[in-house]
Amino acid sequence: MLRRAGGDRVMAQVLAAVPRFGLEAVLVAVELALESGRPSGEHVLNLLARLHEGPPPDRVETALTVTTAPLADTARYDHLRAEVARE
Repeated sequence: MLRRAGGDRVMAQVLAAVPRFGLEAVLVAVELALESGRPSGEHVLNLLARLHEGPPPDRVETALTVTTAPLADTARYDHLRAEVARE
């Protein structure tokens, strides 16, 4: 990482994560980022966050059902863009 432009800043960003996540976790995240072929500080931090997130929440059972399936209508967004452009 140091060989690239701005690599010293990336290394500082990665090393700053050590107190929060621990050295072993940072080393694992760096190895995974290097294996991807395009390592960056943001990539390492993203991997650290993903490694430390908890298990997904339990599924909630409910009697609610969707009676009308949602429709993808991108024209609604085009309409909003046109309104913002007029302001």
